[in-house]
Amino acid sequence: MPNLEHPAYPAATLLHLESLVPCRESQVSMLLSIFGERQQFSFPSIFIYGHTSSGKTYVMQTLLNTLQLPHVFVNCVEYFTSRLLLEEILMQLQSCCSEREQTSHVHCDTFNDFVRLFKQAVVSRELEDQTLYIVLDRAEQLREMEANILPAFLRLQELTDRNVTVVLLSEIVWELFRPSIGCFEPFTLYFPDYSIGHLQKILSQNHPPEYSADFYAAYINILLGVFYMVCRDLKELQHLAALNFSKYCEPVVRGEANERDTRKLWKNIEPHLKKAMHTVYLREISSRAGENEKNVYNSDLKFGCSEKVLGLSAHTHVELPYYSKFLLIAAYLASYNPVRTDKRFFLKHHGKIRKTNFMKKHEKTSNHLLGPKPFPLDRLLAILYSIVDNRVAPTANIFSQITSLVTLQLLSMVGHNDQLDGPRYKCTVSLDFIRAIAR
Repeated sequence: MPNLEHPAYPAATLLHLESLVPCRESQVSMLLSIFGERQQFSFPSIFIYGHTSSGKTYVMQTLLNTLQLPHVFVNCVEYFTSRLLLEEILMQLQSCCSEREQTSHVHCDTFNDFVRLFKQAVVSRELEDQTLYIVLDRAEQLREMEANILPAFLRLQELTDRNVTVVLLSEIVWELFRPSIGCFEPFTLYFPDYSIGHLQKILSQNHPPEYSADFYAAYINILLGVFYMVCRDLKELQHLAALNFSKYCEPVVRGEANERDTRKLWKNIEPHLKKAMHTVYLREISSRAGENEKNVYNSDLKFGCSEKVLGLSAHTHVELPYYSKFLLIAAYLASYNPVRTDKRFFLKHHGKIRKTNFMKKHEKTSNHLLGPKPFPLDRLLAILYSIVDNRVAPTANIFSQITSLVTLQLLSMVGHNDQLDGPRYKCTVSLDFIRAIAR
């Protein structure tokens, strides 16, 4: 008996939809109940949240495409400003009903312009008699835009007086979205993580046609037994399953075992799974398939690749430039040590220093608990010159490495606008940043 039932859609379509979204039948059934029929007004805004790889984006895309509902799908990371986001929605709305017609660029500077142009687009595309769905993936980026963007999207149905539903997809809970001034509360729907049984069912559907379903299911069971405690990302598990299946099949291909000799199959695949455990989430080469792929790229070279070299992560063989290591150390020392201690720490003949018990109130707390402090460039270079054994000339090479480290620090602070203060910005280097660079 099918799990999905709705009087507005054919049973064959719902059965096909159910086969495309395994282990998400309850969430799809809830969405169908909220959507209703095409001509009915749906809920103004829906907030769907869940961890990474819980099927939010895939389920929404599959549901809207299978039922052929008019929709606009936008990733807020790609369109990171309000203007880009609003213009992309209008451009997709122009082409959602007529793919052959070439769309022209739409200029939209404010949300008032968006409401006006949105009404015109709905009328021109003859969408007044059915619900239009606007899906905003990675919706947590809306918090970085203007303060009126998120409340306006939540009340878009009221502002435009049109049959439109805005769906927000995010990995964080609604409590972190809610503005302090208050806004329209959306309908929230939670997508839980896939259980091990769900992962077993989903991964087993991709079995190769030349092998039986039971044989591939046994392989997936072994794979999940090794990786489930450290990796529950469905996409990563699909990658690992495809990458290591050829090694699992080698005894069967050579005729040394049949599909039911689980002991021999496990002994053959065990070292390769252990090797892949070191590079999970890194997408490193950890099987014969990956080695063959790398040998193709190196086909113009006169030497081959050794099978033993590719087991560990390639990141362990990457070395930072010589002075970059000392620049990181100098930046860390400048971030956590007060300026008045530089003379005592970094000068060999600093003279007699008078001891005193005077300490400021905030210095009684550990500097690591207070966080890194900003420092000027001159102080960074002075510490660098004192900790490097040989004499360092202030060449373009040194300044280029400083620029690279500052750029990495700025990229790590994207999304935290309160830490950037225009031309007055001073760099800080925390221990977590150094550890991330060292990896």
